[in-house]
Amino acid sequence: MITVCFHGAESTGKSVLADKLSRELGATWVPEYGRTYCEERGTDLAMADLLAIAEGQAAAVEVAMAGNPRLLILDTDQLMTAAWAEMLFGEVPAALLNYPKADFYLLFAPDVPWIDDGTRFFGKGPLRSRFAALAEHMLVRAGVPYRKIGGDWAEREQAVRAVLAPHLLGIGQAKT
Repeated sequence: MITVCFHGAESTGKSVLADKLSRELGATWVPEYGRTYCEERGTDLAMADLLAIAEGQAAAVEVAMAGNPRLLILDTDQLMTAAWAEMLFGEVPAALLNYPKADFYLLFAPDVPWIDDGTRFFGKGPLRSRFAALAEHMLVRAGVPYRKIGGDWAEREQAVRAVLAPHLLGIGQAKT
């Protein structure tokens, strides 16, 4: 099993692309638990909420891994929650850095238009740039392998497909 985590600032296409590619390629996708959490409870978050989001994400990943998929696409993980903690509260609880890591991370650049969907915070230029930098910093801090994904929507999709292609033998309709 290979786990690939889509990582990066808000409104960069991670969820849409994870959903689309998982369906097309026959991969297993673990959606972003934090979105559901905020839709149900609101976006006035405390650190306890971020820790609960991290636990909810971990539980969802555990369920998905039990099916032993060949390719598991994570639409975020606790390293992104750590970036949220740093951005919102100026600190990162060690617990957020101690969760299992994906095999590989795709860092989505904030070079596409930001869309407010009611659960997003950091759309203004300097805030979005800072949040994107914190997201990358968490990957560096954790020492995990990653590749940057940028460009327009079509270029992003093409780049992600190219990264996933070697892991798709025997599943789905892998077309790159």
